[in-house]
Amino acid sequence: MRIESRASPLRLGAVTRVIREDAAAVVERLGARLDALAGRRLLVTGAGGFLCSHLLDVVAAWNDQNPADACRVLAVDVFHSGLPERLAHLVGPGGRPEFDLLRADVAKPLDAPGRFDLVVHGASIASPPVYRERPLETIDANVLGTRQMLELARSAGATSMVFLSTSEIYGDPDAAAIPTPETYRGNVSCTGPRACYDESKRLGETLCTTYQRKLGTPVKIVRPFNVYGPGQRLDDGRIVPDLVGAALRREPLVLWSDGRATRAFCYVRDAVRGLLEVLLLGRDGEAYNLGNDQAETSVRELAFAMREVAGPPPLAVRFATHDDADYLTDNPSRRCPDLAKLRALSGYAPEVDLKTGLERTLRSYRELAAEALGGANG
Repeated sequence: MRIESRASPLRLGAVTRVIREDAAAVVERLGARLDALAGRRLLVTGAGGFLCSHLLDVVAAWNDQNPADACRVLAVDVFHSGLPERLAHLVGPGGRPEFDLLRADVAKPLDAPGRFDLVVHGASIASPPVYRERPLETIDANVLGTRQMLELARSAGATSMVFLSTSEIYGDPDAAAIPTPETYRGNVSCTGPRACYDESKRLGETLCTTYQRKLGTPVKIVRPFNVYGPGQRLDDGRIVPDLVGAALRREPLVLWSDGRATRAFCYVRDAVRGLLEVLLLGRDGEAYNLGNDQAETSVRELAFAMREVAGPPPLAVRFATHDDADYLTDNPSRRCPDLAKLRALSGYAPEVDLKTGLERTLRSYRELAAEALGGANG
Protein backbone atom coordinates (compact mmCIF):
# COMPACT_ATOMS: atom_id res chain seq x y z
CA MET A 1 0.00 0.00 0.00
CA ARG A 2 1.61 3.25 -1.14
CA ILE A 3 1.22 6.25 1.14
CA GLU A 4 1.05 9.58 -0.66
CA SER A 5 2.46 12.58 1.17
CA ARG A 6 1.32 15.57 -0.88
CA ALA A 7 -1.78 15.24 -3.09
CA SER A 8 -3.34 13.09 -0.60
CA PRO A 9 -6.15 10.68 -1.34
CA LEU A 10 -5.62 9.59 2.26
CA ARG A 11 -6.42 13.09 3.53
CA LEU A 12 -3.31 12.84 5.71
CA GLY A 13 -4.23 15.98 7.59
CA ALA A 14 -7.71 14.80 8.57
CA VAL A 15 -8.97 14.27 12.09
CA THR A 16 -8.63 10.75 13.49
CA ARG A 17 -9.66 8.81 16.56
CA VAL A 18 -6.21 9.42 18.04
CA ILE A 19 -6.52 13.19 17.57
CA ARG A 20 -9.96 13.20 19.19
CA GLU A 21 -8.63 11.14 22.11
CA ASP A 22 -5.78 13.59 22.60
CA ALA A 23 -8.15 16.56 22.56
CA ALA A 24 -10.39 14.93 25.16
CA ALA A 25 -7.34 14.17 27.31
CA VAL A 26 -6.27 17.83 27.28
CA VAL A 27 -9.77 18.93 28.30
CA GLU A 28 -9.78 16.45 31.16
CA ARG A 29 -6.25 17.38 32.25
CA LEU A 30 -6.88 21.14 32.30
CA GLY A 31 -10.29 20.80 33.92
CA ALA A 32 -11.71 24.00 35.37
CA ARG A 33 -8.94 26.12 33.87
CA LEU A 34 -10.74 25.88 30.54
CA ASP A 35 -13.84 27.48 32.02
CA ALA A 36 -12.16 30.72 30.97
CA LEU A 37 -13.27 29.82 27.43
CA ALA A 38 -16.94 30.07 28.34
CA GLY A 39 -18.77 32.49 26.07
CA ARG A 40 -15.50 33.85 24.71
CA ARG A 41 -14.64 34.64 21.10
CA LEU A 42 -11.32 33.20 19.95
CA LEU A 43 -9.36 34.09 16.81
CA VAL A 44 -6.68 31.64 15.65
CA THR A 45 -4.38 32.31 12.70
CA GLY A 46 -2.57 29.47 11.03
CA ALA A 47 -5.59 27.41 12.00
CA GLY A 48 -4.87 24.65 9.48
CA GLY A 49 -1.33 24.27 10.75
CA PHE A 50 -0.11 21.44 12.92
CA LEU A 51 -0.24 22.93 16.41
CA CYS A 52 -3.19 25.29 15.94
CA SER A 53 -5.42 22.63 14.39
CA HIS A 54 -4.92 20.52 17.52
CA LEU A 55 -5.75 23.59 19.62
CA LEU A 56 -9.06 23.94 17.77
CA ASP A 57 -9.86 20.27 18.38
CA VAL A 58 -9.39 20.87 22.12
CA VAL A 59 -11.74 23.86 21.99
CA ALA A 60 -14.30 21.74 20.12
CA ALA A 61 -14.00 18.98 22.73
CA TRP A 62 -14.54 21.52 25.52
CA ASN A 63 -17.55 22.97 23.70
CA ASP A 64 -19.09 19.49 23.47
CA GLN A 65 -19.10 19.40 27.26
CA ASN A 66 -20.29 23.00 27.63
CA PRO A 67 -22.70 23.68 24.73
CA ALA A 68 -24.53 26.48 26.52
CA ASP A 69 -21.28 28.41 27.04
CA ALA A 70 -19.48 27.43 23.84
CA CYS A 71 -16.39 29.31 22.80
CA ARG A 72 -16.91 30.85 19.35
CA VAL A 73 -13.95 30.52 16.99
CA LEU A 74 -12.78 32.32 13.88
CA ALA A 75 -10.15 30.15 12.18
CA VAL A 76 -7.88 32.05 9.78
CA ASP A 77 -5.53 30.50 7.23
CA VAL A 78 -4.32 31.19 3.69
CA PHE A 79 -3.14 27.55 3.43
CA HIS A 80 0.41 28.15 2.20
CA SER A 81 1.41 25.15 4.32
CA GLY A 82 -1.61 24.43 6.51
CA LEU A 83 -4.07 21.70 5.57
CA PRO A 84 -7.73 22.48 4.82
CA GLU A 85 -8.50 18.81 5.60
CA ARG A 86 -7.58 19.33 9.25
CA LEU A 87 -10.42 21.83 9.61
CA ALA A 88 -13.07 20.12 7.47
CA HIS A 89 -14.84 18.53 10.45
CA LEU A 90 -15.07 21.95 12.12
CA VAL A 91 -15.84 24.40 9.30
CA GLY A 92 -16.75 22.27 6.28
CA PRO A 93 -20.19 21.02 5.23
CA GLY A 94 -21.84 19.58 8.30
CA GLY A 95 -19.31 21.38 10.51
CA ARG A 96 -19.89 23.18 13.79
CA PRO A 97 -22.00 26.37 14.05
CA GLU A 98 -19.62 27.99 16.55
CA PHE A 99 -16.65 27.70 14.13
CA ASP A 100 -16.08 29.96 11.13
CA LEU A 101 -13.25 29.96 8.59
CA LEU A 102 -11.70 33.03 6.99
CA ARG A 103 -9.27 32.34 4.13
CA ALA A 104 -6.94 35.30 4.40
CA ASP A 105 -3.31 36.35 4.43
CA VAL A 106 -2.45 37.68 7.89
CA ALA A 107 0.21 39.96 6.42
CA LYS A 108 -2.70 42.09 5.20
CA PRO A 109 -5.50 43.67 7.25
CA LEU A 110 -8.14 41.10 8.15
CA ASP A 111 -11.83 41.60 7.56
CA ALA A 112 -12.66 40.37 11.06
CA PRO A 113 -14.80 42.99 12.79
CA GLY A 114 -16.13 42.77 16.30
CA ARG A 115 -14.69 41.77 19.62
CA PHE A 116 -12.20 38.95 20.14
CA ASP A 117 -11.45 38.01 23.71
CA LEU A 118 -8.58 35.66 22.91
CA VAL A 119 -6.10 35.62 20.00
CA VAL A 120 -3.57 32.95 19.03
CA HIS A 121 -1.26 34.02 16.22
CA GLY A 122 0.14 30.81 14.78
CA ALA A 123 0.25 31.74 11.10
CA SER A 124 3.73 30.99 9.83
CA ILE A 125 5.66 28.78 7.45
CA ALA A 126 7.61 26.46 9.75
CA SER A 127 8.57 23.69 7.33
CA PRO A 128 12.29 24.14 6.45
CA PRO A 129 11.98 23.23 2.75
CA VAL A 130 8.91 25.44 2.36
CA TYR A 131 10.28 28.50 4.15
CA ARG A 132 13.50 28.25 2.18
CA GLU A 133 11.44 28.10 -1.01
CA ARG A 134 9.20 30.98 0.11
CA PRO A 135 11.40 33.18 2.32
CA LEU A 136 9.58 36.45 1.68
CA GLU A 137 6.17 34.97 2.51
CA THR A 138 7.75 33.56 5.67
CA ILE A 139 9.07 36.95 6.71
CA ASP A 140 5.74 38.61 5.90
CA ALA A 141 3.76 36.21 8.11
CA ASN A 142 6.17 36.51 11.03
CA VAL A 143 6.67 40.28 10.88
CA LEU A 144 3.85 42.01 9.00
CA GLY A 145 1.35 39.37 10.13
CA THR A 146 2.41 39.69 13.75
CA ARG A 147 1.98 43.45 13.67
CA GLN A 148 -1.43 43.10 12.02
CA MET A 149 -2.52 40.70 14.76
CA LEU A 150 -1.18 42.92 17.53
CA GLU A 151 -3.20 45.79 16.09
CA LEU A 152 -6.27 43.60 15.81
CA ALA A 153 -5.88 42.38 19.40
CA ARG A 154 -5.84 46.01 20.55
CA SER A 155 -8.79 47.16 18.45
CA ALA A 156 -10.84 44.05 19.24
CA GLY A 157 -10.38 44.39 22.99
CA ALA A 158 -8.62 41.08 23.50
CA THR A 159 -7.76 40.13 27.06
CA SER A 160 -5.01 37.71 26.03
CA MET A 161 -2.94 37.03 22.91
CA VAL A 162 -0.27 34.40 22.25
CA PHE A 163 2.38 34.72 19.56
CA LEU A 164 3.71 31.32 18.53
CA SER A 165 7.43 31.83 18.15
CA THR A 166 9.97 29.00 17.97
CA SER A 167 12.96 27.45 19.70
CA GLU A 168 14.83 28.37 16.52
CA ILE A 169 15.26 31.88 17.90
CA TYR A 170 18.03 30.43 20.10
CA GLY A 171 19.98 29.19 17.06
CA ASP A 172 22.71 26.70 18.01
CA PRO A 173 23.04 27.28 21.78
CA ASP A 174 26.31 27.13 23.68
CA ALA A 175 26.70 23.90 25.64
CA ALA A 176 26.48 25.86 28.88
CA ALA A 177 23.01 27.08 27.83
CA ILE A 178 21.43 23.61 27.51
CA PRO A 179 18.78 23.13 28.78
CA THR A 180 18.11 26.56 27.28
CA PRO A 181 16.34 29.17 29.42
CA GLU A 182 14.25 32.03 28.08
CA THR A 183 17.01 34.46 29.10
CA TYR A 184 19.47 33.01 26.56
CA ARG A 185 19.91 35.58 23.79
CA GLY A 186 20.72 33.17 20.99
CA ASN A 187 23.47 32.18 18.59
CA VAL A 188 21.74 32.84 15.28
CA SER A 189 22.88 33.64 11.75
CA CYS A 190 21.06 36.61 10.25
CA THR A 191 22.17 35.77 6.71
CA GLY A 192 22.09 31.97 6.44
CA PRO A 193 19.53 29.79 4.64
CA ARG A 194 17.35 29.50 7.77
CA ALA A 195 17.50 33.21 8.64
CA CYS A 196 14.20 34.09 6.95
CA TYR A 197 12.45 32.02 9.62
CA ASP A 198 14.72 32.40 12.65
CA GLU A 199 15.27 36.14 12.40
CA SER A 200 11.70 37.03 11.45
CA LYS A 201 10.47 35.14 14.51
CA ARG A 202 12.94 37.10 16.63
CA LEU A 203 11.62 40.37 15.19
CA GLY A 204 8.08 39.11 15.80
CA GLU A 205 8.99 38.75 19.47
CA THR A 206 10.40 42.29 19.46
CA LEU A 207 7.10 43.58 18.08
CA CYS A 208 5.19 41.75 20.80
CA THR A 209 7.25 43.07 23.68
CA THR A 210 7.23 46.59 22.21
CA TYR A 211 3.43 46.58 21.91
CA GLN A 212 3.13 45.28 25.46
CA ARG A 213 5.50 47.87 26.94
CA LYS A 214 4.28 50.89 24.96
CA LEU A 215 0.60 50.10 24.40
CA GLY A 216 -0.30 47.56 27.06
CA THR A 217 -1.23 44.84 24.56
CA PRO A 218 -1.80 41.64 26.59
CA VAL A 219 0.50 39.45 24.50
CA LYS A 220 2.52 36.42 25.56
CA ILE A 221 5.18 34.53 23.60
CA VAL A 222 5.45 30.75 23.31
CA ARG A 223 8.62 29.07 22.03
CA PRO A 224 7.84 25.44 21.08
CA PHE A 225 10.63 22.87 20.96
CA ASN A 226 10.38 20.00 18.46
CA VAL A 227 6.68 19.24 18.69
CA TYR A 228 5.48 16.19 16.76
CA GLY A 229 2.37 14.05 16.45
CA PRO A 230 -0.58 13.12 14.25
CA GLY A 231 -1.83 15.64 11.74
CA GLN A 232 1.59 16.88 10.72
CA ARG A 233 2.29 17.04 6.98
CA LEU A 234 4.39 14.08 5.91
CA ASP A 235 6.17 16.34 3.42
CA ASP A 236 6.98 18.81 6.19
CA GLY A 237 10.71 18.14 5.90
CA ARG A 238 11.36 17.63 9.60
CA ILE A 239 12.68 14.41 11.05
CA VAL A 240 9.60 12.86 12.68
CA PRO A 241 7.27 13.24 9.66
CA ASP A 242 10.06 11.94 7.41
CA LEU A 243 10.40 8.81 9.55
CA VAL A 244 6.64 8.33 9.90
CA GLY A 245 6.19 8.52 6.14
CA ALA A 246 8.95 5.97 5.57
CA ALA A 247 7.49 3.65 8.21
CA LEU A 248 4.05 3.84 6.59
CA ARG A 249 5.54 2.97 3.22
CA ARG A 250 7.70 0.21 4.76
CA GLU A 251 10.80 1.87 3.35
CA PRO A 252 14.24 2.37 4.94
CA LEU A 253 14.44 5.05 7.61
CA VAL A 254 16.88 7.48 6.02
CA LEU A 255 18.82 10.03 8.10
CA TRP A 256 20.40 12.91 6.17
CA SER A 257 23.13 13.30 8.80
CA ASP A 258 25.34 11.22 11.08
CA GLY A 259 22.44 11.04 13.55
CA ARG A 260 24.36 12.54 16.47
CA ALA A 261 22.35 15.75 16.83
CA THR A 262 20.00 15.65 19.81
CA ARG A 263 16.51 16.98 20.37
CA ALA A 264 13.95 16.85 23.18
CA PHE A 265 10.81 15.75 21.34
CA CYS A 266 7.41 16.88 22.65
CA TYR A 267 4.17 15.11 21.76
CA VAL A 268 1.51 17.50 20.51
CA ARG A 269 -0.97 16.72 23.31
CA ASP A 270 1.49 18.08 25.88
CA ALA A 271 2.33 21.08 23.70
CA VAL A 272 -1.30 22.15 23.25
CA ARG A 273 -1.91 21.86 26.97
CA GLY A 274 1.04 24.15 27.66
CA LEU A 275 -0.06 26.60 24.97
CA LEU A 276 -3.49 26.93 26.56
CA GLU A 277 -1.93 27.42 29.99
CA VAL A 278 0.11 30.34 28.68
CA LEU A 279 -2.91 31.83 26.89
CA LEU A 280 -5.06 31.67 30.01
CA LEU A 281 -2.50 32.14 32.81
CA GLY A 282 0.63 33.69 31.29
CA ARG A 283 2.04 37.08 32.21
CA ASP A 284 1.83 39.80 29.59
CA GLY A 285 5.07 40.53 27.75
CA GLU A 286 6.71 37.28 28.87
CA ALA A 287 8.19 34.46 26.77
CA TYR A 288 7.71 30.80 27.73
CA ASN A 289 9.55 27.75 26.49
CA LEU A 290 7.25 24.85 25.60
CA GLY A 291 8.34 21.28 25.08
CA ASN A 292 9.70 18.23 26.82
CA ASP A 293 12.70 18.54 29.13
CA GLN A 294 12.79 14.93 30.29
CA ALA A 295 15.30 13.44 27.87
CA GLU A 296 17.45 14.51 24.95
CA THR A 297 17.27 11.95 22.16
CA SER A 298 19.72 11.69 19.30
CA VAL A 299 18.35 11.56 15.77
CA ARG A 300 19.87 8.09 15.48
CA GLU A 301 18.05 6.94 18.63
CA LEU A 302 14.84 8.42 17.26
CA ALA A 303 15.17 6.40 14.06
CA PHE A 304 15.66 3.16 15.97
CA ALA A 305 12.69 4.02 18.21
CA MET A 306 10.59 4.46 15.08
CA ARG A 307 11.84 1.14 13.75
CA GLU A 308 10.68 -0.55 16.96
CA VAL A 309 7.28 1.14 16.83
CA ALA A 310 6.82 0.32 13.13
CA GLY A 311 6.92 -3.40 13.89
CA PRO A 312 8.30 -6.41 12.02
CA PRO A 313 9.95 -7.03 9.75
CA PRO A 314 12.48 -4.47 11.01
CA LEU A 315 13.09 -1.53 8.72
CA ALA A 316 16.63 -0.61 7.73
CA VAL A 317 18.14 2.57 9.15
CA ARG A 318 20.36 4.30 6.63
CA PHE A 319 22.65 7.31 6.80
CA ALA A 320 22.96 9.43 3.67
CA THR A 321 24.02 12.83 2.38
CA HIS A 322 21.28 15.13 1.16
CA ASP A 323 21.39 16.54 -2.36
CA ASP A 324 20.81 20.00 -0.91
CA ALA A 325 24.22 21.34 0.17
CA ASP A 326 22.56 23.68 2.70
CA TYR A 327 20.37 20.99 4.26
CA LEU A 328 22.30 21.01 7.57
CA THR A 329 23.57 24.61 7.46
CA ASP A 330 22.89 26.39 10.78
CA ASN A 331 21.14 23.27 12.09
CA PRO A 332 21.58 23.17 15.92
CA SER A 333 23.59 20.25 17.28
CA ARG A 334 21.51 20.15 20.49
CA ARG A 335 18.14 21.46 21.52
CA CYS A 336 16.46 21.05 24.90
CA PRO A 337 14.24 23.52 26.78
CA ASP A 338 14.50 24.76 30.33
CA LEU A 339 10.84 24.61 31.42
CA ALA A 340 11.24 26.08 34.89
CA LYS A 341 9.32 29.24 33.97
CA LEU A 342 6.29 27.40 32.55
CA ARG A 343 6.40 24.91 35.41
CA ALA A 344 6.30 27.76 37.94
CA LEU A 345 3.35 29.34 36.09
CA SER A 346 1.08 26.34 35.80
CA GLY A 347 2.73 23.22 37.16
CA TYR A 348 3.27 22.07 33.58
CA ALA A 349 5.08 18.80 33.01
CA PRO A 350 5.15 16.73 29.82
CA GLU A 351 3.35 13.41 30.23
CA VAL A 352 3.72 11.48 26.96
CA ASP A 353 7.03 9.63 26.51
CA LEU A 354 8.65 9.33 23.11
CA LYS A 355 7.71 5.72 22.40
CA THR A 356 4.06 6.33 23.31
CA GLY A 357 3.97 9.48 21.20
CA LEU A 358 5.46 7.74 18.18
CA GLU A 359 3.04 4.83 18.57
CA ARG A 360 0.06 7.19 18.69
CA THR A 361 1.35 9.17 15.71
CA LEU A 362 1.84 6.08 13.57
CA ARG A 363 -1.53 4.65 14.66
CA SER A 364 -3.26 7.85 13.55
CA TYR A 365 -1.79 7.68 10.04
CA ARG A 366 -2.48 3.98 9.77
CA GLU A 367 -6.10 4.72 10.64
CA LEU A 368 -6.28 7.13 7.70
CA ALA A 369 -4.59 4.61 5.43
CA ALA A 370 -7.10 1.91 6.39
CA GLU A 371 -10.02 4.29 5.75
CA ALA A 372 -8.61 5.21 2.34
CA LEU A 373 -8.04 1.59 1.42
CA GLY A 374 -11.57 0.72 2.50
CA GLY A 375 -12.96 3.57 0.44
CA ALA A 376 -10.96 2.48 -2.60
CA ASN A 377 -12.22 -1.09 -2.23
CA GLY A 378 -15.76 0.12 -1.76
